[in-house]
Amino acid sequence: MSKTKSYGKKIDQALDLWIKLLRTHDTLYPISGEFIRAHGLTPMQFNVIECLGHLGPMLMGDLTKKQLTTGGNITVVVDNLVKLGYVKRVPSKEDGRAYYVQLTPKGTKFFKKTFQPYAKFIASLVSVLSESEQKQLSNLLKKLGTSVAKNYNLQQD
Repeated sequence: MSKTKSYGKKIDQALDLWIKLLRTHDTLYPISGEFIRAHGLTPMQFNVIECLGHLGPMLMGDLTKKQLTTGGNITVVVDNLVKLGYVKRVPSKEDGRAYYVQLTPKGTKFFKKTFQPYAKFIASLVSVLSESEQKQLSNLLKKLGTSVAKNYNLQQD
């Protein structure tokens, strides 16, 4: 077995962090996705319902930014949620070209029924970390994400 090439202490450490970040995501995301798919939605559809359930009606552009996706992708996701009866589009009174997306009564019921169990499930996934460790990791990830977003002129909420 050959030794892994070293690129210097600072770079090796950054690469090690990056690999651990990706592996953690690649482990957690499919598990949370299974929970969501068991409720009949895709993760992105669930994320839209969760966002609207917590923040209320949003313009399509704002929803796109919150979901860190493209306008075309969010349009397809919202179209499918409209077909399923979970959301509706409401024309903006301020700008006739813009639309708000909001939960329907069915969407609100779904959010209220599924988000609490989902949140508990996520809490169980990260429970290997103490509350203090979770807060510390959360703060560090926010610091990293905010810094990178700023340096690359990206918006991060």
